Amino acid sequence: MTSSHDQPVLVAGTDEPNPYLLGVYAPVTTEIDSGDLRVIGRIPRDLNGVYLRNGPNPRHRPDGRYHWFDGDGMVHAVHLENGRARYRNRWIRTKAFEAESEAGRALWRGVMESPKGNPFGNHHGLGLKDAANTDVIFHRGKVLTTWYLCGSPYALDPLSLETVGAEDFLGTLVGDMMAHPKVDERTGELFWFDYGPTPPYLRYGVVSADGRVVHTTDVTLPGPRLPHDMAITDNHAVLMDLPLVQDPEAARHGRHKIVFDRSLPARFGVLPRYGTGDQVRWFEASPCYIYHVVNSWEAGEEIVLDVCRVNRPQPRADAHTPLAKMLSYLRLDAQLHRYRFNLRTGAVSESPMDDANTEFPSVDSRKVGRLSRYAYNVRISPESTLKFDGLVRYDNATGVKAEHSFGPGRWGSEAPFAPRDGATVEGDGYLVTFVQDEREGLSELDIFDAGDLAAGPVARVLLPQRVPLGFHATWVRADQLGLD
Repeated sequence: MTSSHDQPVLVAGTDEPNPYLLGVYAPVTTEIDSGDLRVIGRIPRDLNGVYLRNGPNPRHRPDGRYHWFDGDGMVHAVHLENGRARYRNRWIRTKAFEAESEAGRALWRGVMESPKGNPFGNHHGLGLKDAANTDVIFHRGKVLTTWYLCGSPYALDPLSLETVGAEDFLGTLVGDMMAHPKVDERTGELFWFDYGPTPPYLRYGVVSADGRVVHTTDVTLPGPRLPHDMAITDNHAVLMDLPLVQDPEAARHGRHKIVFDRSLPARFGVLPRYGTGDQVRWFEASPCYIYHVVNSWEAGEEIVLDVCRVNRPQPRADAHTPLAKMLSYLRLDAQLHRYRFNLRTGAVSESPMDDANTEFPSVDSRKVGRLSRYAYNVRISPESTLKFDGLVRYDNATGVKAEHSFGPGRWGSEAPFAPRDGATVEGDGYLVTFVQDEREGLSELDIFDAGDLAAGPVARVLLPQRVPLGFHATWVRADQLGLD
């Protein structure tokens, strides 16, 4: 498969090349499968499974202003087995991808353009391309890829990366699914929501361990919102009504534009896992936006929610040019933050936990919804484009923060926790992440001892092609793959 990126794409209204199509973001044009990769150091023999990372990789030269969120989803994966590594990458064969492949050119314009004229969008009629380029999670033997504005989850084989198709959960999913569904590995359930531009604006649901949607309920909001993530605990789900809203004037003209309304509070809705919309209890806090939840759990009569809290989630007021607006929109400024919701009194408390700019958090996937000691975040660099310059491990028990810097010109990806084979103690394992060297144009998979980030990687797996910077990642254990 080849691509048609012949000349740099300029940001509309400027003579400046689009930075999200150049350098460390430039798309790759081939799908490859390569084994027996060269390793600096030694891959731990007790680390077996597959690391997968999703991200945008436009198949065709973009039409109009390209935003990083627009690119076709591509999953890059490294399978580790008995100290050896194999790399593979594949585009996600979404309906939009297949339509453009047949046409031989881009048919959709992206989020910075009017969707009028786009062939189709999601189930709510948002006419943007559902590229399935955002998250990648494991559930019931398949990985599911999702889209950040709510779309169809696409199922992939975790080893071959071949697209199985749009996942409808045995014909029971009606509508869309948001970017970050939550899997409870102890019960096998998957929790999700769907949102749209018309009342009641939000729908919450549960997929059972046998792969069927077994519960849905409407949740009424004051207006259309753009929630991105949610949380679960042993007995509850936590939904969000945050003051990042669709600009009504832009919507009337067919454009997708968001504004942050500081006159509105951040609201958190707590309901039983199988509760109904009229059972949601709303807790109000200071205005903010939250892209990503770290974890949540029950502590007596309280629910504790750790998040990466964004204070200013929209383009800067002094960003006037198309390039400046795009760059500022993609600049994350997020800090680790904790909320406590008292289910008996209704009281809310919130407090910052760190002032560093960190995001894309992960915890041991077996601890999702339960008290977890460690969180693993990537550190955001001060560069004008979104790049991750290091790893941070937060210890909830001691308050100690451990860090690793990738080094000058080296940028990482989300780094999920990968437990040592057979490990039962939280933190006993590794972190895995792609690292791209901007100076050399090379990429590698770095493996860290999760308990000793300062020591640097225990192994560096050199990859046969560059992996563009992207979005979310996951680790699938050998026992989940049925290979142990």
